[in-house]
Amino acid sequence: MSEQRTELDKLGEFGLIEHLTKNFKNTQSSTRLGIGDDAAVLSISKSQSQLISTDMLIEGVHFNLMYMPLKHLGYKAVAVNVSDICAMNGVAEQITVSIAVSNRFPVEALEELYDGIHTACKVYNVDLIGGDTSSSLSGLTISITAIGRVKKDAITYRSGAKEHDLLVVTGDLGAAYVGLQVLEREKEVYNTNPNIQPDLDGHDYIIERQLKPEARVDVVKFLKELDVKPTAMIDISDGLASEVLHICKSSKVGCHIYDEKLPIDGQTSMTAIEFNLDPNTCAMNGGEDYELLFTISQSDYEKIKGNPHMTVIGHITDEKAGRYYVDKNGAAIELTAQGWNHFED
Repeated sequence: MSEQRTELDKLGEFGLIEHLTKNFKNTQSSTRLGIGDDAAVLSISKSQSQLISTDMLIEGVHFNLMYMPLKHLGYKAVAVNVSDICAMNGVAEQITVSIAVSNRFPVEALEELYDGIHTACKVYNVDLIGGDTSSSLSGLTISITAIGRVKKDAITYRSGAKEHDLLVVTGDLGAAYVGLQVLEREKEVYNTNPNIQPDLDGHDYIIERQLKPEARVDVVKFLKELDVKPTAMIDISDGLASEVLHICKSSKVGCHIYDEKLPIDGQTSMTAIEFNLDPNTCAMNGGEDYELLFTISQSDYEKIKGNPHMTVIGHITDEKAGRYYVDKNGAAIELTAQGWNHFED
């Protein structure tokens, strides 16, 4: 082992993965894509590919059981994995679930967790086909692998964006992050005085977006019905800015995103302002929205124009033109990723 010490937060999640796996080469002919996108792609027939993605949720890092009900946690754990399959323009079919749990959890608590997993399986029409259980010295860890399917000519990677393509997002942004601020505030109030009841009135939507996000399987269906194949796609888990930069890096392109085009729910805006936060900053860097970000050819614009599920927020440029966020005054600010870093304290 080298004597040199590099702190994990210097690399971040994706930098660490890239660093640790740089010497791995795919040797199997069935491996069409390994590391580097929302899901791995395996060839299973002349016309079909299999998609595989895995995510881990760790107590104290990704969730706080003080305000995250176990049933919601089970549901969310499935939804965020199904979202990765959607980001490849595919359909999830199976999941495996592995948990490490300490003895502070009774069987009834795990039944509640699996009740949420069961509900998500029914909603997303996926089968639970296996997994593993292990003891933990502290807390709860959940690891879910999602397995899906997509036609080979329909697969959408992060690397296909072209100059002049339009940048499109689904739904609205920033709600999950602002909902988290509300939950964290009420946690602190409770810690100070357990007799005070949580004040969650008027925050139903943003709290649900944090505790029970939905994978946009409907958008994958809409795109198919509209005969639109995105040129690139990714799900928004770490913040819009971060995901746009992933597409730009993989596709070797630049971009312009327009402040005034960002879709933000009214409840998100009002609550963000209560916390002295800029709603657009929450939308750009908050994360956990699990909406889809994709690019389309300008020739497909008329097909999605006016669709309530999709908003054009910018366009792709030549790589040399840079990657910019354009504010309401027309000032172009270099785009930086300030979203979730798994290794920061």
